[in-house]
Amino acid sequence: MNIEEIKSDFKNWQKMVRQYIKPNKTLAISQIITSFLPFLGLWILMYFSLSWSYWLTIGLGFLNAFFLVRIFIIQHDCGHQSFFSNKKVNNLIGRICSVFSLIPYSYWAKSHSYHHAHTGMLHEHRDIGDIRTLTVEEYKGLSKFEKIRYRAYRSLPVMFIIGPLYYILIHNRLPLIRFKSWKKVRFSLIWNNLLVVSVYCLVGFLIGWEKFIKVQVPITVFFAMVAIWFFYVQHQHEQSYKAWKDKWDYLTSAIKGSTYYKLPRILHWLTGNIGFHHVHHLNSLIPNYNLRKCHKDNPMFEKHVVKIGIRESLKTITNKLWDEANEKMISFREFNRMYGNLRLT
Repeated sequence: MNIEEIKSDFKNWQKMVRQYIKPNKTLAISQIITSFLPFLGLWILMYFSLSWSYWLTIGLGFLNAFFLVRIFIIQHDCGHQSFFSNKKVNNLIGRICSVFSLIPYSYWAKSHSYHHAHTGMLHEHRDIGDIRTLTVEEYKGLSKFEKIRYRAYRSLPVMFIIGPLYYILIHNRLPLIRFKSWKKVRFSLIWNNLLVVSVYCLVGFLIGWEKFIKVQVPITVFFAMVAIWFFYVQHQHEQSYKAWKDKWDYLTSAIKGSTYYKLPRILHWLTGNIGFHHVHHLNSLIPNYNLRKCHKDNPMFEKHVVKIGIRESLKTITNKLWDEANEKMISFREFNRMYGNLRLT
């Protein structure tokens, strides 16, 4: 990895992205309409489909999960104060989105900002807003029980089925981050929980709890899985970037530590262009509706960014450890091949 070449090619990156930072009110309102209206329309259709076939309800729930992803991306941008130019409007829209996504607005935005400031940095709090990733040497130093626990955490069922549900329903309900400066957002988390419970209880009371659960649960489950998958792919690719705090570089982390997830146009639309993750990490003030244009207008991204398609992204499932010696993510199988006598000892 040629860090100096990246720094040279992107020496004027702040000037390069400046024109894409300005929010566009028309595009923002359009995205709200094309996210919330289909979501609510499909939700109502799911409700009526309960009388026809629950398999149809589940299928519609999978589709609706992507519109919930769009809603969450709006919340995400509001948390970065990039969606609208007005802070109060961003906060209002973001809090409304959080009722749908079940992800607390202020608390999550704070942890996500921490993630942006430390992406790829190997330090003690690297799991805040991110997936815990150990280096080869750290893993070798674990006890047998700790190795088994880490392997379980990084296993496919936990990472992509159990983990997403835990993240949405439990992790984001509890103020687990105890930094002193987080006191205000910890209180906001409590208020968000009360708001979500109140709204969901009201809807459940009005349409019946059984029907509400049958409609809402598939959407929530699929949304959680899709959201975690997209986040995982962006930072767990083989040619990622990770470095200890004293050697960590923000620019390289953005360009190499995040991917360009090259997807069909419709999937980019359904996921709020989050596949242009390298641009987003370069400057989080760029609203999602400007990410594609920023990437397209600046060919140097194509030169340096790690591009992966759907087929390549499936290979990231096996990436479990950061190999400092070779500067890449490796699987447990590769680790066993290199350090076979240290498997679980």
